[in-house]
Amino acid sequence: MKIVFRSCLLMWLALFTLNAGAQSICSVSSTGVNFGTYDPKSSANVDVTGTVTVTCQATVSLGILYTVKLSAGSSGAFSQRKMLNGAATLNYQVYTNSARTTVWGDGSSSTTYPTDGYLLQVLTPVTNTYTAYGRLTGSQNVIAGSYIDTLTVLVTY
Repeated sequence: MKIVFRSCLLMWLALFTLNAGAQSICSVSSTGVNFGTYDPKSSANVDVTGTVTVTCQATVSLGILYTVKLSAGSSGAFSQRKMLNGAATLNYQVYTNSARTTVWGDGSSSTTYPTDGYLLQVLTPVTNTYTAYGRLTGSQNVIAGSYIDTLTVLVTY
């Protein structure tokens, strides 16, 4: 008999705008990283993706540079993010690259984050999408249930 566990990571979005005299607005949205069913007897990692989308618009033509940072989540540490099911935890990580070697964070604790920029045109929104590469490590001894964590996306420009 195979026991399976449901796990889900939801990326929560937050909008932070800094308008220092410039008439521009950026917004962020995301699709959650859903790891689906997890088998704790399997040593295989579960690799999935989600997206973070940034859209900026200005009333005048100007250059915009921005960063897209992620919080550590409920674990409070980038070294090992954790989803929670009550007191039970399930380790996972979110990366900026498909090889899953660069942790997406806020620049602290050896993490990195996307930095981007472009020239905004008058009243024409510009949208960029960034892939979040999630990994749930195999062979974790956890109880059955739904596990969840919430990450905050911070766009600074």
